[in-house]
Amino acid sequence: MAKTKEQKKAIIDRLEDAAKSSSSTVFVHFSGLPVSEETAMRGDLREKGVSYFVARKTLMKRAFAAAGITGTQPEMTGEVAVAYGSDDPTAAARGVHAFVKKYGGKLSIVGGIYEGRFMDAAEMNEVATIPPVDVLRGMFANVINSPIQGLVIALNGIAEKKA
Repeated sequence: MAKTKEQKKAIIDRLEDAAKSSSSTVFVHFSGLPVSEETAMRGDLREKGVSYFVARKTLMKRAFAAAGITGTQPEMTGEVAVAYGSDDPTAAARGVHAFVKKYGGKLSIVGGIYEGRFMDAAEMNEVATIPPVDVLRGMFANVINSPIQGLVIALNGIAEKKA
C-alpha cells in the first residue's frame, strides 16, 4: 500500500531527528531474515537503547540531506534499515554487529553516520568493535595504575631480598 504525503513527511522527520540527535546511525542490509529473528533482534536492541527502523532509501536520502550530513552516502542496495541510539555513540554499531555475526549472510552493515558524516561499511565495522564506555574507563584506569603497580612490585621484591 502506498504511503500518503503525511506518512512520508513523518518518516523523513523521524529519520532527520535520528540523524541530528544520535551520535551514530548504522545502515543495515537485511535479506531473508525471518520475522521471529528480526523481532528478537529489535527487542535486544531496544533494551540497549537502540531504535531500529525500516524506511525507503529515497526517504532516507532526503532526511539525511535535510539533516546536513557531510560526505558521500554509501551505496545501499536491497532492503535497508536504520539503527540509531543517543546514549552510547557505539551502541548501535555494536548491537547490529553482534547480530551480523549471529545471523551470518542475512544481515550486514553497509555504512552509517558517525559524528555528522557518512561512513562506509569498513569504517562502521571498526566503530562496532570499540568497547563500551565503561570498559574503556576500566582500561584507562589500568593504564594509569600499571606504572604504580610495577613500582610497588619492585619495592616489595627489594624488601623481601633484604629481609
